[in-house]
Amino acid sequence: MELVATENQTMIAQMVRDFGAQHIKPHMMEWDETQEFPKEVFHKLGELGLMGVLVPQEYGGAGFGYTEYVTAIAELAKIDGSIGLSMAAHNSLCTGHILQHASEEQKRKYLPKLASGEWIGAWGLTEPNTGSDAGNMRTVAVEDGDHYVLNGAKNFITHGKTGNVAVVIARTGEVGDSHGMTAFIIERGTPGFEAGRKENKLGMRASETTELIFTDCRVPKENVIGKVGDGFVQSLKVLDGGRISIAALSLGIAQGAYEAAVQYSKERHQFNQPISNFQGISFKLADMATEIEAASLLTYRAADMKDRGLNVNKESAMAKLYASEVSVRVANEGVQIFGGYGYTKDYPAEKYYRDAKLCTIGEGTSEIQKLVIARTLLK
Repeated sequence: MELVATENQTMIAQMVRDFGAQHIKPHMMEWDETQEFPKEVFHKLGELGLMGVLVPQEYGGAGFGYTEYVTAIAELAKIDGSIGLSMAAHNSLCTGHILQHASEEQKRKYLPKLASGEWIGAWGLTEPNTGSDAGNMRTVAVEDGDHYVLNGAKNFITHGKTGNVAVVIARTGEVGDSHGMTAFIIERGTPGFEAGRKENKLGMRASETTELIFTDCRVPKENVIGKVGDGFVQSLKVLDGGRISIAALSLGIAQGAYEAAVQYSKERHQFNQPISNFQGISFKLADMATEIEAASLLTYRAADMKDRGLNVNKESAMAKLYASEVSVRVANEGVQIFGGYGYTKDYPAEKYYRDAKLCTIGEGTSEIQKLVIARTLLK
């Protein structure tokens, strides 16, 4: 595994930093306060190739691998976790599901629009009463001639209101049957498909999170992804890659919080010297930096293995578990280093602190990651 950034990674990192300085930093606190989802930003990211990082060029994507993808997410998250989260969800979940499991016809129909940023994608697995227990989902799809009729609801769906298309997993078999769920591509505007309540969140507030509601929603059979009954199995494979993206998101937030804390510790003077001179502060920074390096190694190892076509079930879970917990710890220490100012919105520490926590919850909680890791160890 090459531990030095490639030319592509260096190029992407600089491109994201330049883009963020112009299009994100001036507005991100306003978006955070108002919970505005800045759709136009993602159209612009699409023009840079960042809405189809993993999509082959033949479908209009950038054709990069996971190492470049991790770099892009982390650099975005250093600026604003909300933008990094939405970019990751679009790429890994909706677009990723279609890329990995859809038919050639479906790929050619949807991937160019998603990869260009013309369309924004959503992905629906979670339900109000079945978070980690997806096998007991209550959204059902009943066969009716050339269609399936969907009834039910999904929640905590990124881009549930704004998204132009969603990949939705619904039950087509018995409750609890891992081969009793099917994935469907559903376009916005389909009768019986609408967005529900938008969540009022602690952090990641510029990344839209809503319900999806299905009321006698008729979806043509041609919109089934893969085989009927394979939706849950497909989802597990999609989530293996998705966990790498959340590890990258966590890594970026941690790096952003750390860099802000280092800068502040050099500028803030107490007792006639910068507080970075005090061992109590410098040791915090040393711990933060060390944990970030460890999280980075786990994340890029998983990305490298994914690029080489290896099974990353354990490695992606380890990266996601460790990086997300590090993100929370680093953001917490960042607030502490800023002191009273860390508790105000005049400085970035409080936003990193609020944004970081979702990383230990979304796409599988830390507890679920431990379960995944333990199962692979005890086979």
